[in-house]
Amino acid sequence: MSHRPFRILGIQQIAIGGPSKERLKTLWVDMLGLEVTGNFVSERENVDEDICAMGKGPFKVEVDLMQPLDAEKKPAVHATPLNHVGLWVDDLPVAVEWLTAQGVRFAPGGIRRGAAGFDITFLHPKGNDEFPIGGEGVLVELVQAPPEVVDAFARLAG
Repeated sequence: MSHRPFRILGIQQIAIGGPSKERLKTLWVDMLGLEVTGNFVSERENVDEDICAMGKGPFKVEVDLMQPLDAEKKPAVHATPLNHVGLWVDDLPVAVEWLTAQGVRFAPGGIRRGAAGFDITFLHPKGNDEFPIGGEGVLVELVQAPPEVVDAFARLAG
């Protein structure tokens, strides 16, 4: 395996799906005290999500509470309660190029702007013949870290 030309810095987000984001908010907001910082609705992605936050500054972790716009349509954001995990990466285009060359399968859509305003892409939950490495059932989002997050993690690492 060749030298990895990028770093995974930390967790950017976790996304939790259910039939009702109000029920999810009862736990995450009312009981655990997370703050709702935004909302994202997408017909194409069949999602209505409240974006919550825990922690502060560059170490803030986003917790997305998602419900489908239509429970009968795909993607079914509520069918897997832990929908996906998002990881900060210091150089997303380089990471995608290198991981693809190593046989990692990416979900359709390529690099694009995500709900929180950062460039993102998804590793497919399952490998295939051409790209045998997948998330083994877990959807993994790679998120381009902004400079202040890259710098903060670099200081933390020493």
